[in-house]
Amino acid sequence: MTATVFSGAVAEAEPRPAAPAVATTTPAVTRPAAVEKEPVCLRLKGAEACVGPEGSDRPGITVEDTANDNFHPAVEYYLNGYLGTKYVIHNLGRGGEVRGNREIGRIVTFRAALYEGNHRVKFGRWKTVRDMTKYPLKRETRVTPAEARARSKTCTSTNGAATMCFGEQKTFVFVCDTGADKYQARAQYFLAGDPTARFEIHQLAGVNTCGKAEHGDLAVSMYRASVYNHNRRVATRLYKYN
Repeated sequence: MTATVFSGAVAEAEPRPAAPAVATTTPAVTRPAAVEKEPVCLRLKGAEACVGPEGSDRPGITVEDTANDNFHPAVEYYLNGYLGTKYVIHNLGRGGEVRGNREIGRIVTFRAALYEGNHRVKFGRWKTVRDMTKYPLKRETRVTPAEARARSKTCTSTNGAATMCFGEQKTFVFVCDTGADKYQARAQYFLAGDPTARFEIHQLAGVNTCGKAEHGDLAVSMYRASVYNHNRRVATRLYKYN
C-alpha cells in the first residue's frame, strides 16, 4: 500500500484505554476485517477527518479542509490502542483538498483539529474505529534508538534529546526520545516533495522509546527532529532535504 496524498483554550483531553471486558456466557462473534463500506468521519467547522477501508472514497486516514479561512485542518490519531505515540497530519492545501495516509492499524483512535500556524485553536472529540483495513500495521513499541539507527538509512538529532531516522523502499520513519527530561521528541516531515501535507510523530512514552510511521512507496523529502514541552517547541534545527 502507499501513503495517500489526495490532490481553545480548553484543556486537552487525551483518549484513555478501554476498560477490560467483563467475562460473560455470551459466545464471542467473530467479525471479518474491513466489513465497513463507508468511511467513518468526524467534523469541525472547517475540517473533516475520516477513517475508511480500501475501495471507499477516503481509504486510510484523511483530513479535508472544508473552509477557505486562515486556519488549516489536521487529524490527530493513535494506532492499535497504544497511547505512547501520537500521529498528526496537517493539511496545508487549499479549501476542498484532502490529505492523508493509507497506512493504519487495526484500531484507530482519531479526532479533527484546526490550527493557526503551529497553534491548535480547536479540536473535536476522540473516536475509535476497528477493522477498517485488510492489512493493518502491527504495533511496534519496543524499538530502542540504537535499533532505529541500525534499521535506517538516514538519521538526524536535536540536542541529543530527539532523534529521527528513516529508510526508503516502503518508507518508514522513527522518532526517538533520547533525553531523560520532561520534554517530548517530535518528528516533522514532508513526503514526495509535496509541501501541502506535513506529517508529525509525537513520542510521548519517555526516554529511549521510539514511535514509528509507515508511508508505502512515498519517500521523505524534507525532515527535522524537534523537542517539545507539550505544544511549545523548545529545540529544533532547520529542515533538511533528502
